[in-house]
Amino acid sequence: MILAWYRDHRRDFPWRETRDPWAILLSEVMLQQTQTQRVVPKYLAFLEAFPEPGALAAAPISGLLTLWSGLGYNRRALGLKRAAEEITLRFGGTVPSSEEELLSLPGIGPYTSAAVRAFAFGQAVVLLETNVRAAFIHHFFPDRSEVSDRQILPLVAEALDRGDPRNWYYALMDYGADLKKRLPNPGRRSAHYTKQSAFAGSHRRVRGEVLKALAGGVLHEVTLAQRLPFARERVEKAAAELVAEGFLERYGVELGLAGQLPDGNHDLGGD
Repeated sequence: MILAWYRDHRRDFPWRETRDPWAILLSEVMLQQTQTQRVVPKYLAFLEAFPEPGALAAAPISGLLTLWSGLGYNRRALGLKRAAEEITLRFGGTVPSSEEELLSLPGIGPYTSAAVRAFAFGQAVVLLETNVRAAFIHHFFPDRSEVSDRQILPLVAEALDRGDPRNWYYALMDYGADLKKRLPNPGRRSAHYTKQSAFAGSHRRVRGEVLKALAGGVLHEVTLAQRLPFARERVEKAAAELVAEGFLERYGVELGLAGQLPDGNHDLGGD
């Protein structure tokens, strides 16, 4: 039934037209907590700028964040860059195919690892994301709430098309997405459902505005706080987090994007 429905209702996305593991890894990181239509143009631009892991590994953080702008959750961007660095150094620039090796990469969790293995390498792995979850809750738990993933996962494993897991999961994702448009979202009956917090005024926004302000060059920490419409304590907290995470560097009382020198130039790693 699902595959028959999929033949007539398949959604087209550029990452579905490739089996390149790097392109698929990129798409999966971008799609975390971001709608597909917002991802498409960013994905195409990102892939053009960084067609293989080595290109991203060598890129300055300022260039990375410029391309990432608009996707939110900048930790994903930094995690992706660090993963690219590890892929370049440890795996010769080739995205690994084993679960153990993928999970050893920064920012890669169980779902992203499974998605890369299924969509790039055709491995028959069990994976569960929001639309797949919605499809299974709708059909197998029609009158239940607080449905746990532990209850769903055996059903996903039993239903898995082991000969073609890639298209099977794409079909489930599209079907689940369609259900959420036509019905009250079945995913809300998941025990793991959480509503995304509003962005305006959130700590995520403060972090994003700090990065945006420093994209133009290094600033004194007092000047940075004065330029942003938030309490100084919130700006300082966000900046401290971003320094600890590797987005920013501190030069005495000045702050800048990692690799960005106080004179506004970028350190390219040369002598």
